[in-house]
Amino acid sequence: MKLALQTRAIDNVTVLYCQGRFTYRDEATAFSQKISELLPNTRQLIVEFSGLDIIDSAGLGELVVVHMWTRASGCSLKLAGANDRILHLLDLTNLSRIFDIHPTLNEALLAFGRDGEKSRSAGHAA
Repeated sequence: MKLALQTRAIDNVTVLYCQGRFTYRDEATAFSQKISELLPNTRQLIVEFSGLDIIDSAGLGELVVVHMWTRASGCSLKLAGANDRILHLLDLTNLSRIFDIHPTLNEALLAFGRDGEKSRSAGHAA
């Protein structure tokens, strides 16, 4: 199955659901194109991988590009729901060190809530 992408807004967070195979050129290009469409309108983004079967080097490369885009645009990015194989691949490539990875979508959403609390607390302390 090719890569299927769906978006959903949950509170102030945009969730991009990835399902199928995140491989080779076409899927990687579709992923980047979808992110570029979302970035102007979101400050918090979760890429949800629970429906993803496999990711290859092209997919990993696109994740790195998207990471740079989100940082440059001031958007916060989290990954959620990756299976053990994908997590292992992220570890092997040291990408797990640059991404904010959560076991489930709910945990990623909660982390955004905590991030917001930290920001508000820091703002009140100033």
